[in-house]
Amino acid sequence: MAGNHQTILILGGGGMVGQKLAGQIAAGKLGTPVSEMLLHDIQEAALPAAEFKVHATTGNIADRSEAERMAAQRPDIVFHLAAIVSGDAEANFEKGWDINARGSWHLLEAIRAEHEASGGSYVPRFVFTSSIAVFGAPFPEKIGDEFLCAPQTSYGAQKAMTELLVADYSRKGFIDGISIRLPTICVRPGKPNLAASSFFSGIIREPLNGERAILPVPEETRHWHASPRSAAGFLVHAANLDTALLGGRRSLNMPGVSCTVAEQIEALRKIAGEDAVKLIEPKPDETIMGIVANWPRDFDPARAVELGFKAEQNFEEIIRIYIEDELGGKA
Repeated sequence: MAGNHQTILILGGGGMVGQKLAGQIAAGKLGTPVSEMLLHDIQEAALPAAEFKVHATTGNIADRSEAERMAAQRPDIVFHLAAIVSGDAEANFEKGWDINARGSWHLLEAIRAEHEASGGSYVPRFVFTSSIAVFGAPFPEKIGDEFLCAPQTSYGAQKAMTELLVADYSRKGFIDGISIRLPTICVRPGKPNLAASSFFSGIIREPLNGERAILPVPEETRHWHASPRSAAGFLVHAANLDTALLGGRRSLNMPGVSCTVAEQIEALRKIAGEDAVKLIEPKPDETIMGIVANWPRDFDPARAVELGFKAEQNFEEIIRIYIEDELGGKA
């Protein structure tokens, strides 16, 4: 740390949420002075304009030496967003475990080595983006803070494993960690990705851009959502949170909006009209339906709300944020 100025490392800094987070930090939303920010990803990340130093670097944290190189920077705050997405992790078993689980372990081990080399003085804040995929069916009507982790996908298992590592390395004093379980982030800008949840954004984003969208699940499918703006806000808030308030429970369910696909479509109709809705084409996909069936649908995130985390109140608000942030305010 340079004086009272923080040094920041964002792993997965080239991804959509990583870029939103970097933008918020560059805009001063972290709330504390920053001296330097490093964006790390498999491909070079775009750099936001900022009043402090911003760098990009590339590499794969599944490579132990790359994790060691990042830890050797001794950042004050580590945002660990690096991962391959749910559909890719399910289809490519070895790749998912190599990046999402071994990569996280390599990173935490490298930080532990720096902690020990410093005589115990280096203890970074470590914010990990986990997922609601750590839960598995059967579900209660609303998942509360006491519900058990029982993932039914490889991606969910990899996220749950990293949560346990973050908790244990925090208990031992190597890091000061927190895992935030993100809702499905919607509406995502850009092109569809390999996440099984990609269609939740696609059925809104594509029609708003005058393009056709495929709907692979029934309209009664219910899911848990938050906007990219909220996701970045969760991360910033987690970086500043007094983790003593967490006790030994270092994982938090983030707030969001529970709605059905039909309710998503109705919100789109209210904002963009019937012509936009007509661009959605139902096309059932058994693989995606099978994955989504094992995902949570609704939450009561009481701990996170009490600790000051905030999200949207309805899906119409999520669409309007997409229009404001990505379409210049016009659908």
